[in-house]
Amino acid sequence: MSDINPIAQVLAAIAQYDTIIIHRHINPDPDAIGSQTGLATILREAYPQKKIYTAGSAAPGLAWIGPQQQVPATAYPDALVIVIDTANTARIDSDHYQEAAKLMKIDHHPNREPFGDIQWVDAGASSSSEMVYDLVTYSDNLAISKAAAAPLYAGIIGDTGRFLYDLTTARTHEVAAALLRTGIDAPAIGRQEDQFSPQTGKLLAYALAHVTVTANGAGSLIMDQALLKEMGLPAGREQAVVGFLGKLSTVDRWVVFTERPDGKYRVEFRSKRTPIQPLAVRHGGGGHPLASGAVADSADEVQQIIQELTDLSAAN
Repeated sequence: MSDINPIAQVLAAIAQYDTIIIHRHINPDPDAIGSQTGLATILREAYPQKKIYTAGSAAPGLAWIGPQQQVPATAYPDALVIVIDTANTARIDSDHYQEAAKLMKIDHHPNREPFGDIQWVDAGASSSSEMVYDLVTYSDNLAISKAAAAPLYAGIIGDTGRFLYDLTTARTHEVAAALLRTGIDAPAIGRQEDQFSPQTGKLLAYALAHVTVTANGAGSLIMDQALLKEMGLPAGREQAVVGFLGKLSTVDRWVVFTERPDGKYRVEFRSKRTPIQPLAVRHGGGGHPLASGAVADSADEVQQIIQELTDLSAAN
């Protein structure tokens, strides 16, 4: 890796390439779509002559933040591909990114799997959307319009849980204030992100009724394929349960298992105070100290994780 400031490397590469394709992670959240869309909007406004794509499978529940595009394979060999808000290659959405002329990683998760020709990773940032704002402040020719500010604000409030999570800093609030000064309707964005469909409401009610909470504050919930089909939710919307369970006053740390069609389980760890990242790493995953993920290969591993979470001593 070069000793050059990674932000300077990012800006130089952006200026160099006429085609830029921005990827994000599978099962996107507001920060994935928000940082991707915000960056694309900023670059389209600064470089109207360039071709700027937002690549990824459809995300109907987050389409209000920004659209996804099917990028032709022929666009990749001469393109700069930016993978944003994605910690590892296994989670990159859409194909062909390996065929790019240059690959870049912009992310705020711990850099456990370095990849790309250029890497800009800031694990102290609240979100990748916050990093996009920082990119603009470092640049001489990029700017944030109202159209770019809206998705970035959606990403920030999504990844900070409306400024409740541990990576919310003074800088996060400064960035949010700057985005508000562009004239975006922040309350409307917050309402849009906070509301859910009747089907999601049914699932949240199920979660509250079926979550198991131990005496020392370890919560767990398992959602199988039969339940998801019964609820009739679009893929990915079941993840609304993950943050919701943290509203329970009796919960210190919790885990949600979602059965996949292949029989494995998506595992989402969350915590209010007790670090749970080491547990996620032990099961092949990773993330932030209080918000991590992994994949469990079997029902036996699910029970093992529940026991390990229970055995963690709750933070004071």
